[in-house]
Amino acid sequence: MIPAPASTTAGEGAFTLTPTSGITSPPELAGPVARFLQALEQDTGLTLTGTTGITVELTPVDEVPPATGVRADGASAADERYGLEVSATGVRVWGPTAEAVHRALTSLRQLISSQLQDGTAVLPSTRFVDGPRFAWRGLSLDVVRTFHGPDEVRRVIDMLDLYKLNVLHLHLTDDQGWRVEVPSRPNLTEVGAAGAIGDRPGGYYTQAELADLVAYAADRFITVVPEIDMPGHTAAVFKAYPDLAPADPKTVELGNGDQLHLGTLDPGRDETWAFVEDVLDAVIPQFPRSAYVHIGGDETWGMADEDHAAFVEKAAALVRERGKKVVGWQEIARAKLDSEDVVQYWLDLDIDKMGENPDAPTPPEELLPVLVEALRKAKYDAPKALEQGAKLIVSPVTWLYFDRPHADTSADPEQEKARERLGLEFYGAASLEHGISWDPADIVDADQIAGVEAAIWCESITNSEDLELLLLPRIPGLAEKAWSHQTTNWPEYAARLAQQSPTWRHRTWTWLQSTEVPWT
Repeated sequence: MIPAPASTTAGEGAFTLTPTSGITSPPELAGPVARFLQALEQDTGLTLTGTTGITVELTPVDEVPPATGVRADGASAADERYGLEVSATGVRVWGPTAEAVHRALTSLRQLISSQLQDGTAVLPSTRFVDGPRFAWRGLSLDVVRTFHGPDEVRRVIDMLDLYKLNVLHLHLTDDQGWRVEVPSRPNLTEVGAAGAIGDRPGGYYTQAELADLVAYAADRFITVVPEIDMPGHTAAVFKAYPDLAPADPKTVELGNGDQLHLGTLDPGRDETWAFVEDVLDAVIPQFPRSAYVHIGGDETWGMADEDHAAFVEKAAALVRERGKKVVGWQEIARAKLDSEDVVQYWLDLDIDKMGENPDAPTPPEELLPVLVEALRKAKYDAPKALEQGAKLIVSPVTWLYFDRPHADTSADPEQEKARERLGLEFYGAASLEHGISWDPADIVDADQIAGVEAAIWCESITNSEDLELLLLPRIPGLAEKAWSHQTTNWPEYAARLAQQSPTWRHRTWTWLQSTEVPWT
């Protein structure tokens, strides 16, 4: 099972699950039960047609501590702790809420998939009591540099669901495109959404498509958090509305078909704030389950510190006025924050070690001083955030940027070819073992952590297969760090990871077939 449960007690005997097995549950759990049966069939091909064998009930769980941190949906009373017990007579699933029961049934899906042979699963007698370590467990998905349509986003939501992750952070706007409708600003989608990196096709989500995605995620107790990146990363805005652009915008060629744009929205102009308010008023209602709006705030190359702080403070105030809470990349800590704001820590790169990797590409000469200055400031961001009472989402490049190249070789020759081009060489390659060989509390005290979130950026990703090849098998490792209270041991974890592959095959997901894992 991934993530590893908090408590596991082995029993005697086993229960044999067959297609004639089924579920007994109270009416209020009809939704989670129906989704379990559907997901199990998608995982394994097994259809349960009976009504006995698995009993599901609403019962409190107190044996493990409640999660710490904050929830993206703002539900302070939520409880995901659950119990799952297999005995010779059947399976019992319990939890205090529908969400807890859903997490328990997710664990049962994994157990059945790992034991299924010829339509029958022999489940060893075991008692699990479990609950998450952190309340916010997420993935930030870049849908700008490469646009991923609703069908692919649903596949990603299914991956998150299988590993008990509960936040999909959609990075909806950037220099390369704009992916969300703002009816009062039609050029954002008519013009700003037209492109992506290089000659990749653009696109955007209609309000109906986003409503479907938000509902699909909510059915799986996953909150979709929107990010509108500002005041930097706004070249698509300037393309759509040139009157908002700086008088003399500058760009730096990155050598990969992309450009770094040095212009930002100007906090001193009334037109800027009319635009920001229009965007917030259109975007916030499209994400009703999210208590937060991500305002970006990162990489405002060339912007004066006082202008950046002024922008962040006013944008944050506008978000709060609309009844939402603020989350932003770590650079927002350079402004005055509210204690309920959440800061996403990502820049753990050591400026003093830059250049130690002889194989890493050298940044363009005109960009180097900008990067150096940004990294020098970055080391003060987390302390500034904590001094202001804010909590951190832990998203360090070293451990949780999934656009790093894979270090593990693949048993599939075609994947070996893909591995040569996927991921940013600047970060260096990372193995699957590396991805689980750390602990969030090594970065900051556990009581200062809002949650744990990985990020996948799409500079090198051209299609959905590329995306999934970098996401899997890394997503389970993210879940292990965000949910599990246990210390992860690589050989034992690799054995658990190996047993995930039957589900991935049934789901037609693409994953790196690492030679370091004994796939089943």
